[in-house]
Amino acid sequence: MPSAIASTHRSFRWRPRRQLPPQSRPPRALCAWLDDSGSLTARLIALSQGQFHLEVLRQYLALPSREEQQALAMARPARALIREVILCGRNQPWVFARSVLPLSSLSGKLRHLRKQHNRPLGAFLFSQPHLRRSPIAVAAFSADDGYVPASIARQNSLWGRRSVFALDGKPLLVSEVFLPALCAQLLQDKPSINNQ
Repeated sequence: MPSAIASTHRSFRWRPRRQLPPQSRPPRALCAWLDDSGSLTARLIALSQGQFHLEVLRQYLALPSREEQQALAMARPARALIREVILCGRNQPWVFARSVLPLSSLSGKLRHLRKQHNRPLGAFLFSQPHLRRSPIAVAAFSADDGYVPASIARQNSLWGRRSVFALDGKPLLVSEVFLPALCAQLLQDKPSINNQ
């Protein structure tokens, strides 16, 4: 695990989807996914008919970006455990997820999140009865933004969402970017959904 390094992500304009101008809105097929406040992991497992797995790209200690610090309401810069994974369905990369877990949050029953390995964070979060979640904000990404690894971005019209989860007053920031293979799957499944 690398030592503390500062994040170099550029700043993104995260905001509620309904505040987006008409000319820059996500595809209709994605809107229900961007707005859904339930477990994304559970939804992906259902869509993949159980053919789901998680690949850890990297997990390291670093200073979150200034924007991430603001979202987490951090009073001063402090190290966090940053975890980047790909959620795969039907052996295709469907979602890139980045979690920022301040070290100050990783105590008590959240201590085990330091060693999630290939277990989805969402499976744990949504099993907690006292979980609180901030409103969902969305943002658009391009392949050269550097937020999503170029090897899986592959196009310039990616959409993502993020929110802050809190357990016992301890915040965790989770962002999820929907990849082209998932968008293609949603479009492919759309006719069968309409016929039901």
